[in-house]
Amino acid sequence: MYKIMLADDEGIVIDSLTYIIQQNFGKSCETASAKTGRSVIELAESFRPDIAFMDIQMPGINGIEAMKEIKKNNSGIIFIVMSAYDKFDYAKEAINLGVLDYLNKPVNQKKIVSVLQKAMDLIDARREKRSRDLEIKEKLEFVVPVIEQGFIMAGLLQDGETSGLENYRELLGMKENSMFTLVLEFGEEIRDERMTNPVGTGVRLQRLYPRVRDIIKDYYHCFIGPLMTNRLVCCVPTQMEQGDYDSRVRDVERCRQMQRKISEYTGLTCRVGIGSILPPEKMAESYRDAQKALEIGKGSVAHCRDLPVFCGYEPDYPLHLENRLFDCIKTGKAQEAKEAARVYFDWMEETQKDYEPNIRLKALEFVLFMEYVAYKSGGMVYRFRDRAEYLELIEKADLDRIRSWFIQKAEAAAGNVAGQKKEYSNEMIERAQEYIQQNYRKDLSLEEMSRRMDMSPYYFSKLFKEVTGSNFVEYVTGLRMKRARELLLEGSRSIKQICAEIGYGDPNYFSRIFKKYTGCTPTEFREGKQ
Repeated sequence: MYKIMLADDEGIVIDSLTYIIQQNFGKSCETASAKTGRSVIELAESFRPDIAFMDIQMPGINGIEAMKEIKKNNSGIIFIVMSAYDKFDYAKEAINLGVLDYLNKPVNQKKIVSVLQKAMDLIDARREKRSRDLEIKEKLEFVVPVIEQGFIMAGLLQDGETSGLENYRELLGMKENSMFTLVLEFGEEIRDERMTNPVGTGVRLQRLYPRVRDIIKDYYHCFIGPLMTNRLVCCVPTQMEQGDYDSRVRDVERCRQMQRKISEYTGLTCRVGIGSILPPEKMAESYRDAQKALEIGKGSVAHCRDLPVFCGYEPDYPLHLENRLFDCIKTGKAQEAKEAARVYFDWMEETQKDYEPNIRLKALEFVLFMEYVAYKSGGMVYRFRDRAEYLELIEKADLDRIRSWFIQKAEAAAGNVAGQKKEYSNEMIERAQEYIQQNYRKDLSLEEMSRRMDMSPYYFSKLFKEVTGSNFVEYVTGLRMKRARELLLEGSRSIKQICAEIGYGDPNYFSRIFKKYTGCTPTEFREGKQ
């Protein structure tokens, strides 16, 4: 349905336009008319037309001024100007108002129908675009929360690993290199003194989750995880590497307002723990800080920096060097760990040279913890007597010898972690390759293989390419094409039989893939024209 407004001080013009519209477009159009500038403006406000035929010279307010007023409240309206005055200034001003066409009276029926059809086509295009935009927005309302939940779970489970997180960050448009977590914990009903079972609270919260999510988004631009029993975890991106006092106060007050609103809506008590500001790959660490804040704090909002959650360090201690070293160990970056160990030991020698016993003890402390990290990763086998010479070396060796030992141990620990990861990766992909080689004739999919290997499709695909150098589809296609060439050279089977033999149901599709892969068709290959 199109709403068309007819504005002209001549009744015969309005009657003619109404007749033409009814004859050519029938019930798809609804018309209304006015004869003065003022009445046209008032009609436009109540009728809300899609299209308006406007005369320039009308009693009172002229057509140009009327269009300006109408545009203020209906920016999408399409104007078609009809006038007996062929004045350039009017035409120019009409064009500036976005008029579709400027027609000089008298206008024949064919021209009116043509320009009206053009206007309707524009309206249809706008409506279609609007519909598509709304459809996309509606889909995003379902998809974005799922992506956010995946991002939160990946951050909490991978704990220091960047693999997988970058893809989520790109999908979510996260540009910031730092973040902090909020942990919302729901408890007993506000009007009921009995403690609510966490599982029961979680069940109740499931139906309230969409609105709780909206409330959180009103206060923070953040990513919200799934409901975990009676807890919600949120990741708040930030440009700050570490928050100052003022930002901490602002976050506590904002969270207080947020939790009050959530409690009012859910009827449940709500407490919020605020974690430390860290890189996204350390989301799990920020989450643990927020959890500790909730455990130690007594109020409705607890910030980890306000409570004895952290180990305190003297002002000049290079905590960033220590973190860098152990991050390299945990992620298996042997060369980076070697360099980080060298830089840390340099700092000790430069700033603590008068406290040599402390340097020796620190070196021993760090080596023991490096190896602990490697043991926990499965990269080393623990043997009770393996460290028998450590104390003697620390007590008797000079600092140069201890320095070399310290750096070598850092490199070895990281190398053992990396080796374990590589061994695991190779073993998993070897199993996948073996299965593919035995079953490539079947309709194999990435989803089926990742499920068989008990990995997410994203992680399996990434690991497969790292180990084999090609993605899953390329690898399967390569095996099929290799077997196809062998069968073509044998010459005993038809192309249709070969197609079925290697897992393709459509000979035409097989021919296209074969040509793309080899540069010639199966027939040309068999005839030796390759």
